[in-house]
Amino acid sequence: MMKTNTISTEQKILGLLKKKTFSYLSGQALSKTFGLSRTAIWKHIKAIKEMGYAVEASPAKGYRLNLQNLPFNALEISSNLKTSFIGKDISFYKEVDSTNETARELASKGAAEGFAVVADCQKKGKGRLGRRWESPAGVNIYTSVVLRPNIMPVFAPQLTLVSAVAVAETIARFLNPPLPVAMLRSNGSPAPFDKGGQGGFLSVKWPNDILVNSKKVAGILTEMNSEMDRINFVVVGVGVNVNMTKEMFLEELEFIATSLKQEGGKEISRTDFIQTLYLNLETWYAQYLKGGFEPVRKAWTSYFNMAGKTVRVQQMDRVIEGVATGLDNDGMLLLREKNGNIARIISGDVAI
Repeated sequence: MMKTNTISTEQKILGLLKKKTFSYLSGQALSKTFGLSRTAIWKHIKAIKEMGYAVEASPAKGYRLNLQNLPFNALEISSNLKTSFIGKDISFYKEVDSTNETARELASKGAAEGFAVVADCQKKGKGRLGRRWESPAGVNIYTSVVLRPNIMPVFAPQLTLVSAVAVAETIARFLNPPLPVAMLRSNGSPAPFDKGGQGGFLSVKWPNDILVNSKKVAGILTEMNSEMDRINFVVVGVGVNVNMTKEMFLEELEFIATSLKQEGGKEISRTDFIQTLYLNLETWYAQYLKGGFEPVRKAWTSYFNMAGKTVRVQQMDRVIEGVATGLDNDGMLLLREKNGNIARIISGDVAI
């Protein structure tokens, strides 16, 4: 596990090495800067290498960092992170069973709002209803964020929709080509777009999936710990297929799942992506707490492409069919049934 919430000596050394893009930084200069022996500096350099950084060492010249292949870790995510609280304290793991499980455990022990868990790989990644989420190493985003909103527990499901807007907005920026600024609506939220070819069509599926060209590219799992009249904490888990190739998907997922690399044709920096995701999540969460659900509902609806279509909702004990008409003011899906009645859907799997 790698945890960061204070600036370590390794981070300071890395900062200096990153500034020396084309030249070496001598061990003597580092010793003088930090008031440490050459041996102590060498130990910090060794620790930096163990984090995955490629540091060239020359007895005559000193140390130089290869900036072409920076690792995906807590230090890189924290570097230049523009948020106020989300991701300011990160626990990074090479492998966990589930980032949501880890975040829930740490939240129950007092992890502050905005605390984030990130994993390079999940052994037991999960989606809604206990379904498995394929979580290979080195290619995707698996993260969970602790929130402590001052809202009634009955409104907690709205946070899934808040998160969906943030995830969709982030994906829009990293598709190839990205969503043009001219496509932004007057309220500042991106509109659905269909460019044809690369880029494709971005949409949300109620309540927690993000689709590109009708294939799932991201999912959200929101879990709550609460009492009768107050929320103790909410964990928002986000999984995004970023750089997976077609060969990495299970055969049964070939026609229902995709990745940003598959759709856009280029490798995406996971560090850049998660930094943008945290900023968008913080922005929409703050707007939700300040302005209520309506701005979120409008933004979410701008991505919803099932409106006006006949859909089937599979619930635990029944199936409901009707024409999707959008979201109500609480975030529930509205269906107009054949008899004209409007059904408010609290949960279920939706398909056209």
